[in-house]
Parts: sequence; C-alpha cells; structure tokens
Amino acid sequence: MPRVTVQVRDVAGNTATASADYTVGGQPILGGYYLSGGADPTADMAGGNFRSLTQYRSFADGYIFPGYNRPWLINLGRAGIQMNMVLELKHYGAPDTGPQSFTVDGATYTAPAPSMTIQQRPGTSWPKAYGYGQVLSGQCDGLFARALAQYRTLGFGVNIQLASELDTDHEFGTTEGGVGYTWAQSDARAVQALNYMLTWFKTRKLPGGTTFSVGTAGFDRACFQRIHPESLMTRLDFLQWNVYGTNASHTALARFRRTKDWAVADLGPVALSRPVLIAEWGVRVAEIPNQAAWIATVPKAIAQLNAERGPLIVRTNYFNSGWGTLTPKATGLAALRAAYSTPPYV
Repeated sequence: MPRVTVQVRDVAGNTATASADYTVGGQPILGGYYLSGGADPTADMAGGNFRSLTQYRSFADGYIFPGYNRPWLINLGRAGIQMNMVLELKHYGAPDTGPQSFTVDGATYTAPAPSMTIQQRPGTSWPKAYGYGQVLSGQCDGLFARALAQYRTLGFGVNIQLASELDTDHEFGTTEGGVGYTWAQSDARAVQALNYMLTWFKTRKLPGGTTFSVGTAGFDRACFQRIHPESLMTRLDFLQWNVYGTNASHTALARFRRTKDWAVADLGPVALSRPVLIAEWGVRVAEIPNQAAWIATVPKAIAQLNAERGPLIVRTNYFNSGWGTLTPKATGLAALRAAYSTPPYV
C-alpha cells in the first residue's frame, strides 16, 4: 500500500514525523497508443478503451500543432483523448538543417542551424539537434514561440514532454560546436536547458490543462537520477520512462518495476509525489512471439505496482512501432483492447 511520510522541524532543531497509508480510487489508469510514423490511429483505437495518445514533434518542424496533415489529432483531442506531445530538440521534419527565418505573431525570428550531435553510437550516423548552449543563449526562442503560437490555437491542453529519451540521446556522449561532452556532462547540460525551456513556456500564457514532463527510456540508474533533481521536479507534473519487453525472461511486472524501484530508492519527495506517464511501452515479437499473452499480464502488473510504495502509474501508451510493433496487428490490437477493458484501466 502506498505511504506518505511527513517530517517537520522547528527552529530549535526538534523534529516530528508522521506517516499514513493511502489508497487511490475512482481514477482508472489511462490506456493509450502510438501508431508508427505518427499515422492516424483513429481506426485502431475504435471500439477500445483508448484514452491517451503519444505524438512526436521536432522544434525544427514548422507544423508542430497539430502536425502536418494531422487534423485527426484535433478530433481525438476534442473527443477527450489525453495527448502526450513529445517536443524534441532533435532535428527532423524540416527540409534541411540550415537556419530558419519565420514570423510569429508579427515578430520575425531567425533560428540557427542545429549545432549538436546526439545518439553517437559508434558506426552509426549521428542525428543533429539544437544544442543546449544554443537554448541557453536564447537562440532557440523563436522555435519555442512558433510552437506556442500553434499550441494556443489547438483548442485543448496537452502534456508537453520535453525530449523523447535523454538517456538514449546521451549514452555515447554529445558534441556541440565541436566540443565533446561525456554522458554525465550531457545530462547536466540538459537539465540546465530544460530549466530554461520550462521558464520560457511557464512565463507565458498557456492553454488550460497544460502539463510538463521530461523524457527518458529509464535504462540507466545513474542517468535517471541525474536527470531528475528535485529543483527540476518542482517544475514538472509527471515522472516518465519507457518500458519494453525485449527478452524471453522479461515479465511485465519486472519491466515496469525496474525504473520505479530506482525512483523510490534515489529520488526526492517531490519527484515521488508526481504520477507516472509511460509514453511508450511494448513487447518485441522476436524474443516474445506471443505478444498477446504478455500484454494480458500488464493490467495486473500495473495494479500491483500502484499498490506499493512510490509514484503511481497513471497512463500507459502502447508503442505500435519499432520494438513494440504488433505482429500480427489484429491479434495485438485485440489484446490491447482486452487489457484496457480490465482493471485498473476501468
């Protein structure tokens, strides 16, 4: 059972501590979805208790909200589907990686070419991204202004998840302006940039219902701790990590539990007070051929974790792409519909 503990201290140094167990009722977990390529998921979600959706956008893209040729996103949002909009400094969705000039609400901005490389796995092509130094120097303010202007016309509030997976971005270090940074250094620089971005958005008028989170895959304990200092968590509304079954030995309970256990052991009271939004979860068919059977175990796993000490998982969005591709799709969707019609999703 979850427990809250409060300690008070007076000016003389005397302390008193009180604890109370609690249960959460009346708020079912939101079962959600993502369809490969950011495609229209409306048909896949029809007939199921799908109540949440993840989408991905780059600040480089000129059509962030609702997205280029994505009017269906507005329809889903108006129908009450809760949106998790991942906004990334990673560069994609633009015709080239050069500088951009554009006008927002009568003001003209020039955004620079991205100066950082991320995901520097040896033997691969390293993606470009707007650098943390570029953010901190205000060079990306125009990109944020363009995104905000479009968001204000959307008609509903969303959760803005800044970055997709910072641990994946930083695992092999980063380079900005020709200077290399280690994983730990990249994490520290990212936290500075995240604070800048949160200040930029929170000091402006936002649509009602706007919330914020920061994206991690949650596969490295030290990184997870570095990315979630209490000073940053006071400004965020959710904890977030992604969950995948990628080995025949992986159970849903163990995979969802891994990062939660790190949070309970390592993070502070503010972080632990935040609910958890799982932006991506999935099961890889190459190692676990019976995806439907694995998916069927997820509701029980979430219920058990939410009955234990620590942050409560409140949204789980299945990632029907990459590692989570449903194969065959019809069988996988039927399993998702069945899972999302089971407590704690109802």
